[in-house]
Amino acid sequence: MRWLRKVRERFTGLTDAIARFPLTSLFLLAAAVINAYSISTEKDHSKFLLTFILGAFLSAVAQVGYERFYTNSSARLILMAVVILLTAGYYIIIRPAPGLSTETEIRTAVALFGLLWAFIWVPVIKSTASFNQSFMIAFKALFNSAFFSAIIFAGISIILAAFNELILTIDYTFYPHIANLVFVLFAPMYFLSLIPSYPNANEGSIKKAAHIPKFLEILLSYILIPLLAVFTLIIVLYIVKNLNGQFWTDNLLEPMLVSYAITVILLYILVSDIDNKFTITFRKIFPKILIPIVLFQIASSVISLTDTGVTHTRYYVILFGIFAAIAGLLFSLLPVRKNGLIAALLILFAAISIVPPVDAFTISRNSQISTLKNVLLRNDMLDHNEIKRNGAISQKDQQIITDTVFYLTRMEYIKEINWLPKGFDAYKDFYETFGFKEYQQSGDMNQSIYLNVEPSTPMNISGFDRFIQIDLYKAGQDGEEEISEFNKAGKTYTLLKETNGNQVTLKLMAENNKELIRFNTQEIFDKYDNYHATKETIPADEATFTKENDRAKITIVVQNVSIEKQYNQNNASIYLFVQIK
Repeated sequence: MRWLRKVRERFTGLTDAIARFPLTSLFLLAAAVINAYSISTEKDHSKFLLTFILGAFLSAVAQVGYERFYTNSSARLILMAVVILLTAGYYIIIRPAPGLSTETEIRTAVALFGLLWAFIWVPVIKSTASFNQSFMIAFKALFNSAFFSAIIFAGISIILAAFNELILTIDYTFYPHIANLVFVLFAPMYFLSLIPSYPNANEGSIKKAAHIPKFLEILLSYILIPLLAVFTLIIVLYIVKNLNGQFWTDNLLEPMLVSYAITVILLYILVSDIDNKFTITFRKIFPKILIPIVLFQIASSVISLTDTGVTHTRYYVILFGIFAAIAGLLFSLLPVRKNGLIAALLILFAAISIVPPVDAFTISRNSQISTLKNVLLRNDMLDHNEIKRNGAISQKDQQIITDTVFYLTRMEYIKEINWLPKGFDAYKDFYETFGFKEYQQSGDMNQSIYLNVEPSTPMNISGFDRFIQIDLYKAGQDGEEEISEFNKAGKTYTLLKETNGNQVTLKLMAENNKELIRFNTQEIFDKYDNYHATKETIPADEATFTKENDRAKITIVVQNVSIEKQYNQNNASIYLFVQIK
């Protein structure tokens, strides 16, 4: 049977891939095992997981490099040993940190990205097979492995769901375990099984593997290229129209132009071996259009650095812009056969961005610290390495201080600044340190705010008669609702929640409907309304509200609060302590 023969061929391809990439297979197996252990124990072992994934990428590149340049088995063993040493070195570097930082994650992601391009480019260096063919083969293999992995996972998930409903309840971890086996182990091995050994394959088999299906040719030539042409026209018109103003300050345009450049470059490589009127015109015109567009964007990004300094995201935007401009120039001057230079250039730029001292993180750290220091000096807020509070500085400088402080906090660079107070915590100490609350950028105005009191916070309950937990939210209709009733010294007291429009008021009533004290809960939401959208926890003193008169005293400790600015909805959970005098 034909289908049975196909299944046998695929199974044989998988076993051949394991034999061809033995070290990669071991790293992927180790990644699957450590991920399964993490799922079962619910403990974080992401350092091991990332290490094994990096080892899998390194060993795959080493294998295709061995196939391209060597023939003796000793060279293969040496390359394997180098890969093991590099992988072990990576783990030794990240191991001391308490957790994976944003910097470590991005460095690793960029390294994996560069290794993926090396995997595509290395086996066809000075080969009869072209980079375009290797790229198309890898593109198809990636699509096929993702498609079949998704089908397998969906099928198994349906079977498990049916078994769970009809036969026996299964543990919820079955699903992540299946996903782990399919996507961490099967998918990459299936991808590798579809990649030919270029030096050992004949020209006919490579052409067959790199053959572009008619559906894909139609999609690329007659759908994507025309759509990209229309989008290009819109971008060009926008740039021309706003050259005297908005273009140079519109940061939202950056990701759009980066996405546009990525699309042009990938589409150019994909259609390099397709010859029709649309693709030939595309290859002649679009690289030349790409160059001025990315040059304008580089200029815009550099201008914006004057006040804000360099961040790692802006670094990558500018670096990619430089790469895209060079790529457009190479596409314009060189034949499609030389597209492999683009891969080499991309690998070089990826290495530059993660290797000190010119990497994205060293430069962004130094730039942000310098920017913060300069704005403090400009406002006489830094004297002999000691910060002086000043709440009267301009909103622009407040924004710069807020942005740099929270960027340095997120990237875990704040501890490297010796002129900040010892143990400085941006989420707790910002106001006390700088003299103003975190400046709300225009982009934050409609962002929701979610706050929780710091966990394990002790509370003083001495002197209070009752403790009540209350949820505050907008009721369905106006009116009064009884929350609690209690007795003291033979008298009955009632706590009411009064809703009037968006206002919720808590009232403590004595007998004969006599009001002792009230608290308008809008005070809670007004206090937190201008907090920074990224703030998550608050200390107990920031979460405490007290009202007192000669009849009673109430103290409120907020446990969590959410402020949905876009929908004008406020909710909170509070602890209410009541004292009758």
